[in-house]
Amino acid sequence: MNTATLAPYFETIFGVGFTLWGAVCVFALIAGLPGTWVLVATAVLIDVLDRLWLPAGAPFTFHPLTIVACIVLAAIGEVLEFALSAAGAKRFGASPRGMLGSVIGGVIGAIAGTLVFPVVGTIVGAAIGTAAGAVLGELSTREKTLAETAKPALGAVIGRVLGTLAKLPIALAVWVTLAIAAFA
Repeated sequence: MNTATLAPYFETIFGVGFTLWGAVCVFALIAGLPGTWVLVATAVLIDVLDRLWLPAGAPFTFHPLTIVACIVLAAIGEVLEFALSAAGAKRFGASPRGMLGSVIGGVIGAIAGTLVFPVVGTIVGAAIGTAAGAVLGELSTREKTLAETAKPALGAVIGRVLGTLAKLPIALAVWVTLAIAAFA
């Protein structure tokens, strides 16, 4: 089959391929990677590449407002994840420093874990970083002993896991939105 034979089916092939890539990105989110952001970045890259081969004046594959809406949704997911991490720490008795430490530690741990062992390292690194950040934040107040920091650290880790799970429906919404747009 030559490319001329496939030309009428290109949009369908593209839509299916993008939708499958979106599924991989959502799975990556579950594994602790920035899957939603990778999916949005892919859509932006496709729109940039559209300008190289589509005729002048042809519409983008993904409407700019669709991209903006997906960026807003992805940002809400990130805020939700960090807020739930801090809320978990607070619920288990963390001070404001412990809550801030859990958020910063979670980010640093996820990045470090990804560099050491992608996917699994991301999850483990985020959990360890969240707990360590909460512990360090609590110890910096000089009001708690090391043993007393365990409960806020556990709360921060629970909050981080719940935050990641809360991002899942948002990632699914971004995926469905962009998949529909890929076929439009």
